[in-house]
Amino acid sequence: MNVHEIMTPRPECISPEATLQHAAERMKELDVGAVPVCENNRLVGMLTDRDIALRSVSQGYDTRKDNVRHAMTRQVVYCYDDQDVTEVADIMQRMQIRRVPVLDRDECLVGIVSLGDLAVEQGNDHLAGETLEAISEPASPTR
Repeated sequence: MNVHEIMTPRPECISPEATLQHAAERMKELDVGAVPVCENNRLVGMLTDRDIALRSVSQGYDTRKDNVRHAMTRQVVYCYDDQDVTEVADIMQRMQIRRVPVLDRDECLVGIVSLGDLAVEQGNDHLAGETLEAISEPASPTR
């Protein structure tokens, strides 16, 4: 089964120039914990609720003035819509991430695949369980 069969299509993106407050408001409205950051339909980063808390609020940024570019994760792990879901599950396990942006072969954002998509759409409880277990393993502290 390919990723395009289980992904959430056409995710809403946010501009890197949007304020962090606007981004948080959109996340609340959409009931999501992460949004892709795009310029001209090209993925340039990801912003999570955790990024807002740890990279902006804890640093004293003004979320009403400072923009997404300051808090987003720039090096994004992504997959392609024609990749097999087991490959993507392996990526999620190795990188300990719960959601992966999906690009087409023209490098345009076309969807997001999440751990929930693996569990619900794939119908493979074993794969979803293995992935969740690997994602949930504590990371080694960096010193």
